[in-house]
Amino acid sequence: MTTNGDIWVFGYGSLMWDPSFRHEEAVPALLEGYHRAFCIFSHQYRGTKEKPGLVLGLRPGGHCLGMAFRVAAGDVPAALDYLTDREMTTYVYTPKKLRVKVGSQYVEAQTYVADSTHPEYAGELTPEETAALICRGLGQRGPNRDYLENTVKHLEELGVDEPSLKLLCEIVRRLAAEGFNG
Repeated sequence: MTTNGDIWVFGYGSLMWDPSFRHEEAVPALLEGYHRAFCIFSHQYRGTKEKPGLVLGLRPGGHCLGMAFRVAAGDVPAALDYLTDREMTTYVYTPKKLRVKVGSQYVEAQTYVADSTHPEYAGELTPEETAALICRGLGQRGPNRDYLENTVKHLEELGVDEPSLKLLCEIVRRLAAEGFNG
């Protein structure tokens, strides 16, 4: 499906609704062997050093439905530069080219996988711990809560039901209603 130097980029979090790079096509895609999880501390975009938020990362196991963006050959350098600036500020992600299913075909797509050895890797948190961090997180790109809700909304638009993310939304809403601010 890719010709003449075009590439694919796989998004599983905010890239799904805010890719911010030029692309020719955006389609649902399935990545097997990884799942999305709130496992990355955010000290910039969705939190601060004092009150970190959490953002999504890919961890081994399971599968992940997201969006694949086809970038035309002429736009590849600018798109990759942009993605490096956006995703690699602290090197908590490892850039990888992974096989994703687009329609009935497989393509290789640039994506970013959580580095479990990085100090900003949050590891396994309970839903309550995750929700507390999300509830209080506020960074350069806005409230951490918006990131969670936008992710759930866009997954629902794709027909994806992720009970763990819906549970997080419920806990965050409850904490916010109770006046929790971390």
